[in-house]
Amino acid sequence: MTPERGTADVEVPQIREATAAEPARRPRSRRALLIAAIVAAGVIGVIAWRTLSAGAAPDNVITVSGRIESDDSAVAPKLGGRVIEVRVREGDTVKAGDVIAVLDDQQVRAREDQAHAALMNADARAKAARDQIAVLNERLHAAQLQTDWSRADASARVLQAQADLAAAEAQLKQQQASYQLALFDKDAYARLAATGAVSERQGKQAAATADEQEAAVKAAQKRVDAAQGALDTAKANLATPEIRVFDSLAIRRQLAQQDAEVASSEAQIEQARAQLDEAQANRSDLTVRAPFAGTVVTRAAEPGEVVTAGTALITLVDLGNVYLRGFVPEGRIGLVRVGQPARVYLDSSPNQPLEASVSRVDPQATFTPENTYFRDDRVKQVVGVKLALKANAGFAKPGMPADGEILVSGTVWPKTSRP
Repeated sequence: MTPERGTADVEVPQIREATAAEPARRPRSRRALLIAAIVAAGVIGVIAWRTLSAGAAPDNVITVSGRIESDDSAVAPKLGGRVIEVRVREGDTVKAGDVIAVLDDQQVRAREDQAHAALMNADARAKAARDQIAVLNERLHAAQLQTDWSRADASARVLQAQADLAAAEAQLKQQQASYQLALFDKDAYARLAATGAVSERQGKQAAATADEQEAAVKAAQKRVDAAQGALDTAKANLATPEIRVFDSLAIRRQLAQQDAEVASSEAQIEQARAQLDEAQANRSDLTVRAPFAGTVVTRAAEPGEVVTAGTALITLVDLGNVYLRGFVPEGRIGLVRVGQPARVYLDSSPNQPLEASVSRVDPQATFTPENTYFRDDRVKQVVGVKLALKANAGFAKPGMPADGEILVSGTVWPKTSRP
């Protein structure tokens, strides 16, 4: 029994201490409850506002909410290199073709010079080969003419030698006949002179005539031999034109070699020209230009930095071509068509609509985006739409929240009650 009382005596002070701490905790709990109540009231108010606003829209108008977006472009170089200069800053407006940045082109210039030198070398080789072809063609033409002339001359010489031989043989026969007569007269006059029928002088004269005629026969025989030799030479010269034909064939082989040299040089010229064009194109690509007129949103590179191909230098946005990106419940998307008139209301001027039109309807439905702050809305099936503003005038900028209305039937906008 005594220990139980002792235990009770110990527990009493602890209870009292807890009771004393309660007044200090109650104000904190009240503040938390008050904050929770305010947040809940705000959520209920937003839901009620959305419900009332949705209910206020006529049947031929579909309301959407979203934010202003734009198709931006990350302007990047096709080649890597060191940035020499960036000529724009954030907020600057540029026109299509304006220079955005310039990269170092020292290596590209070296390749361009190398390609240009190769092109000049190949062109010089081709020119030398063509000049050699012209010389060889002249030699071939001269060789052909000389061959034809040699053939004609050799044939003529053979004919002339044959004629000379025939004449020499005829003369030889004539001289031989005369010699036979002279021998006959010589013998006859020698017998007659011995008998005293003729004078001794006549006998000697007949002998001298025979001797002369014998010399004439020998001379005629030599002329025949000479004519025969000339004929043989002329016939041998008939082979000379054929030898010149071989010369022509050798020249033709040289021409074929030079033609191959020209073809090879022309191929090298084409290759060098392609390399030169590539180097010039690469050099041009190192000057980054604006693809369209717009406003610089971000500047991601500074002079001196080394960037790779495809690294964004700036982000460019066309503020004159913006749209409202919103979502339509799946049950009503069948009423929406591309080209339907629409209106966009900015939070900065909720009573001044901006004219727009439906420029796109997503091909498939999706769940409400995750940045929607209500679970019931996030699980709904919706279809994304784009409302392209017709005359922005610089009011709507990417990232701004906005509301929109789509006129799905009729041509006249009904009167709607907007807060």
